[in-house]
Amino acid sequence: MKADIHPNYRDVVFYDTSSEFKFLTKSTIETSETIEWEDGKEYPVYKIEVSSQSHPFYTGKKMMLDTAGRVEKFNRRYAKKK
Repeated sequence: MKADIHPNYRDVVFYDTSSEFKFLTKSTIETSETIEWEDGKEYPVYKIEVSSQSHPFYTGKKMMLDTAGRVEKFNRRYAKKK
């Protein structure tokens, strides 16, 4: 194998900012922030917005999205001219 062509494969904490859920896994993702994990060690942390703890498919909760503006725009654009 060639030297210095492979990414750094290491332990990384993924932090779901919407549900305060954190999990430790291995990844090659680059990040500059670190966090102290439950074992007392410092790990790189990568912030995400959606995980299995916050996604509606996995939680069973329905989320209401603000689509009123999109619907009104669609109706104006494609309304039949009177």
